[in-house]
Amino acid sequence: MTDAGQEPRWLDQDEMRAWRNYVTAAAMLEDRLHRELQTGHRLSLADYELMVRLSEQPGSAMRMSQLAEDVASSKSRVSHQVARMEREGLLRRRECDQDGRGVLAELTERGLRTLEAAAPTHVNGVRDHMIDLLTPDEQEVLAKVFDRVKAHLRSLDG
Repeated sequence: MTDAGQEPRWLDQDEMRAWRNYVTAAAMLEDRLHRELQTGHRLSLADYELMVRLSEQPGSAMRMSQLAEDVASSKSRVSHQVARMEREGLLRRRECDQDGRGVLAELTERGLRTLEAAAPTHVNGVRDHMIDLLTPDEQEVLAKVFDRVKAHLRSLDG
């Protein structure tokens, strides 16, 4: 952080190129993956991501608060999203058996079928638009870089 009276450390040309290319490419990639899921399955990328996270859990369920953290979203936003997906029959909410205070989001059978139908579209898009454009070494560097960025940002949130 810079002090109020201190001049910021401006980005040089190479740093600016890296930053701008990341911002533009990340937005374009997310938009492309979203459109492919929307066109093929009438499913948003955000909905797909929630369903994937749930499918990876025992019983295809997890606490709403953990789900929000895993997808880097607010509890309120995820709550609204889950409510909408519940109306569509893709998810359901239920009380947590362990303590009765927490709320779980759970993938329904319909949600699982929808996810299974959409997964090939998504994985093909991820491969075509990113993974297959990178060498294995570049994939490793990218994973390490964003592990570090993610850890830093999570540490700021406490």
